[in-house]
Amino acid sequence: MTLSAVHVLCAAIVISGLQYWSSKRQAHQRLPPGPRPYPIVGNLWQLDKAGSWLTYTEWSKQYGEVFMIRFFNKKVIVLNSERVIKDLLDKRSFNYSDRPHHETIGLFGLGFRTVFMPYGDKWRVHRRVYHQALHPEGAKIYRSMQVEKAYQLLQNLLSSPDDYVNHFDFFSGSIVMSAMYGYNASPDDDPIIRNIKRVMQSVGQAETPELAAVLDAYPSLLKFPSWFPGAGVKRGASELRDRVKDMKEPPFEYVLKQMSAGTAEHSLVFQALTRLGDTGETAQMIKDASATAYSAGSETTPTTMQVWVLAMVLHPEVQARAQAEIDAVVGHDRLPDFSDRPSLPYIEAMLRETLRWHPIVPMSISHSALEDDIYEGMLIPKGATIIPNVWALSRNEEKYPSPERFLPERFLTETGEIKDENFDLVFGFGRRICPGRHLADASLWISIACILALFNFEKRKDAFGNIIDFEPKYTPTLASRPYPFPCSIVPRDGVNSEKLSKLIDV
Repeated sequence: MTLSAVHVLCAAIVISGLQYWSSKRQAHQRLPPGPRPYPIVGNLWQLDKAGSWLTYTEWSKQYGEVFMIRFFNKKVIVLNSERVIKDLLDKRSFNYSDRPHHETIGLFGLGFRTVFMPYGDKWRVHRRVYHQALHPEGAKIYRSMQVEKAYQLLQNLLSSPDDYVNHFDFFSGSIVMSAMYGYNASPDDDPIIRNIKRVMQSVGQAETPELAAVLDAYPSLLKFPSWFPGAGVKRGASELRDRVKDMKEPPFEYVLKQMSAGTAEHSLVFQALTRLGDTGETAQMIKDASATAYSAGSETTPTTMQVWVLAMVLHPEVQARAQAEIDAVVGHDRLPDFSDRPSLPYIEAMLRETLRWHPIVPMSISHSALEDDIYEGMLIPKGATIIPNVWALSRNEEKYPSPERFLPERFLTETGEIKDENFDLVFGFGRRICPGRHLADASLWISIACILALFNFEKRKDAFGNIIDFEPKYTPTLASRPYPFPCSIVPRDGVNSEKLSKLIDV
């Protein structure tokens, strides 16, 4: 936590005393059970620093599928089973499609993002923009582009394998930029992608859970004069707001210029501007929706790919079986393409197991209750924050025995066919489900299949030839990615630049 955040937290504790003693008198008989909160701060400081979802999952064993905690004066309801999540967020989506209000969203200039937008007319326009371009059939138009980007990824991995994290970031970012704006990013440090990546890194560093909890509970702190301890948060936020604006404008202006010149390529923005208009509030919403898609896709897809690499390094037997399937179905004279997907059930199962093994957004995105609701005798209060604990779902031992193990076989029948079941819970719930999930799924599949056809992932060895063992660790952020780990990416037998060029030209 930054010094400014500490100052804000201390101020919040001072001004919250009376509120705490007043709220303590309220009746709680019908509220869900939960751990006893500390005075004033609630349960905030009881959470595991390695990831709050770990604490929630442990508490679910004691308090059940639904329990309540407090962050200062805010009620938070945590849902810990697929049954309960579907009952509330899917079947009662009319009451649970809103998002909690976070002061940090406006503070940092992030209110444009669809994912955190309140449920209402503006959100519906955003969703309509997405649906026209990213529905299951519409997303297929981008597949040839995704294959081209996958080939570029293979070339990058062959030339500089140790830089695979940046290669994954560029692969994902270039796909989203092409789909949103018809913009063909340069592989040589593209200025637009570079700028957007820097902005999103700054957002992740600034938008800490501790600061968000304090300011959500006590927004009056933002009205304190600039000399007050903690005012640095506001000064830094002003700078970030300017950078966010700079992130949104260039790619949108690029589409407008291309449309004016008559050279615009097919993209979400081009479609939306043509259909809905390119002026006024509608154009602004199109600009905001497309920027949201980039900021989300550029984070989640490469993070999932990093989780997959970690799984391959730790489970060479899984990697070998997947490569054997590709060799048998595709052969060695071409690369996998989307027409092969139905014939590669183990690759499909591997992708699904990657999503389950370490969900990259372990607590999904919080929902909010629009009105009081009664569920199985428990009161879900109006305005309560609703957290779908996806991590608990992924660790359901009845459904996924030995959940810490990476076992693609979970998603295969006894005869080796893919099951109907899919761990698509990572894409959200109800009316707030991710609209870009079909594009993301295709990007993940084609990259994984092509990479496995040409490369092996291995544990790195030291100068003496000894294997370097490690314990995988993950960031405790909203989108949780693996911390850097030692690995080697090695071309399979016979794979070199000449071979790759022939495969790409087939």
